[in-house]
Amino acid sequence: MTLQTDLTAPAPRTDHGASSYPRFLERVRYEGAYPTRERAEQAVRAVLAALGRQLVGDERVDLAARLPVEAALVLTAQVPATTPLTGWEFVKDLAQRTGGSLATTRWDVGAVLAPLARLAGPELTDRIIGQLPAGYALLFGRAELPTP
Repeated sequence: MTLQTDLTAPAPRTDHGASSYPRFLERVRYEGAYPTRERAEQAVRAVLAALGRQLVGDERVDLAARLPVEAALVLTAQVPATTPLTGWEFVKDLAQRTGGSLATTRWDVGAVLAPLARLAGPELTDRIIGQLPAGYALLFGRAELPTP
């Protein structure tokens, strides 16, 4: 019996089950210095919903495949926007939707997207940033280099 592997398929999740979402929340809680897991989960849900409105195509599908199920459901429950937002517009839109300040919302976005980028891996994160308008690299904890 021979096992074939599709090299173009997203990497399979290695941490299935109930513990993967709590681990992701703990990473976000640590990154954002949130006092409680509930506060970290609020940030995760808000940011993933906002990102779900921006991502389309293979990047959306591949990211959902690497996220814990609970997080993937939040991301994929969103209908993609017809007009993509720049990174700054993304933060302003999320602040307006959540009622948070721009500074707090920017903090929440970074606290969620930095661990998300580590979970997604560098190749998928590059593809996601490449699909989105300017300003997202910094939100994912990366330098935004000008295109020559």
